[in-house]
Amino acid sequence: MIELDATDRKILNLLQAEGRMTNADLAERVNLSASACLRRVGRLEESGVIAGYVMLVNQEKVGFGSNIFVEVTLERQNENCLDAFETAVRHVPAVMECYLMAGEADYMLRVAVADVQDFERIHREYLSRLPHVTRMRSLFTLRTVYKSTAVEL
Repeated sequence: MIELDATDRKILNLLQAEGRMTNADLAERVNLSASACLRRVGRLEESGVIAGYVMLVNQEKVGFGSNIFVEVTLERQNENCLDAFETAVRHVPAVMECYLMAGEADYMLRVAVADVQDFERIHREYLSRLPHVTRMRSLFTLRTVYKSTAVEL
């Protein structure tokens, strides 16, 4: 873990809110020279604190308004089963997130689909073919109440 001072935290909070901000604007808002700000951002990138830059798409506006959470239980939790599942799930186009879990299910997936029929297709073509799966339970969301991509620093 890297030590972050107040200026680093300001930089990260501003970039999380507005990733397309120019270095000059960022430097002004955190009270640094442009070169000092650029060095700090570079250090944050090199250390892995800034993992990358992305553009966020509104799922609903592009036809993927439904989120389905899928609990997955594997037949065994040995290294081969875990590795095979994790490799295969990365290739399922609708899976947006996959978490290894503690508790009843081994994994939790977030699947973004257009509707129930689209989920049925994804389930039939991809999810049902994932290796070492003994049980899946799907939880259909009614609506997203709150969603954030920013980590509060």
